[in-house]
Amino acid sequence: MSVLEKQVAVRGRGRSGRTSAVRGRGLSLRVRPRPLAVTLLLTLLAAGSGALALTRDGLVPPAEVLGALFGAGSEQAAFVVLELRLPRVALGLVVGAALGAAGALFQQLSRNPLGSPDIVGFNSGAATGALLVLLHGDPAYVAAGAAGGGLATAVIVQLLARRGSFRGNRLILAGIAVGSLLASVNAYLLTRAALDHAQSAQLWLIGSLGSAERHQVLPALLGLGALLLAALPLVRRLDLLEMGDEAAGGLGVDAGRTRVLVLLVAVGLSAVAVSAAGPIVFVALCAPQLARRLSRGTGTGLLPAAAMGALLLSASDLVAISLPTAGPLPVGVVTGALGGVYLAWLLGRGRRR
Repeated sequence: MSVLEKQVAVRGRGRSGRTSAVRGRGLSLRVRPRPLAVTLLLTLLAAGSGALALTRDGLVPPAEVLGALFGAGSEQAAFVVLELRLPRVALGLVVGAALGAAGALFQQLSRNPLGSPDIVGFNSGAATGALLVLLHGDPAYVAAGAAGGGLATAVIVQLLARRGSFRGNRLILAGIAVGSLLASVNAYLLTRAALDHAQSAQLWLIGSLGSAERHQVLPALLGLGALLLAALPLVRRLDLLEMGDEAAGGLGVDAGRTRVLVLLVAVGLSAVAVSAAGPIVFVALCAPQLARRLSRGTGTGLLPAAAMGALLLSASDLVAISLPTAGPLPVGVVTGALGGVYLAWLLGRGRRR
């Protein structure tokens, strides 16, 4: 296998600072310093939020937490950290990153800041597929059910919004209509389930990390990594579509194929998140916009959005487990409240303008 010949060119790029372009045979990668720095900072903050969650109540001192993570310390500390807390923290980071990345792809695909999987119905479709498996099948196939439900929803929404070609208000309205219908289907399924199954499924539908286990983390992490790797070569082609299909076609971009591939990757990311923690709301909506404001970048902003999603969900779960409530609070309740505040801020900002 031949070694890639790489050329690095650095040139000025407005307020975003310098841009490094790395090219090789079949390889093209642009690295902008500010988005990269924002991604690293958000990743560190997300990791710090997870570290706080491991030591939140003082039951296990920080020194013993570190010892448990590196194979030292008491058996009690190892059980609390590795079996009870670490799976929840790790799964929260993975699910948050998947939601942030899915939201970035959906918003760039639809050219609409409301184009997130929870708004346009894809999360509801994934929840329907997963709920059917949870209530009437083998729980081991929840991920497959979520992926199938999300993909079927994507096909239905695209057929309804066919003239919109994945773009504009037509896609959003079609997604909202299908999502509302599927929410009714989910409620109907709960009424026909046994009481104990319905209670656990209802908690899952709100969005919760409380039942996270070690065996869930690795499959979710592998799914996230594979889908992000699949998305990276598509992002530049997706950004070129902002110039219009004809102009992008002149640069060798197949607009229809690109949109279908991006949609499949975004649905896959949504399925990873939903199958692991349920249809958690508003993270996919908020994360790309907040990351874009921090990085001051244009285009999809996939990696900053993924890092922001991990931070938002990790911090929300830290709030959920720290509030003095009578019982465990699902993280979906906290993200819903934060999403409402975010939307109110957007409305107030638009009114001032």
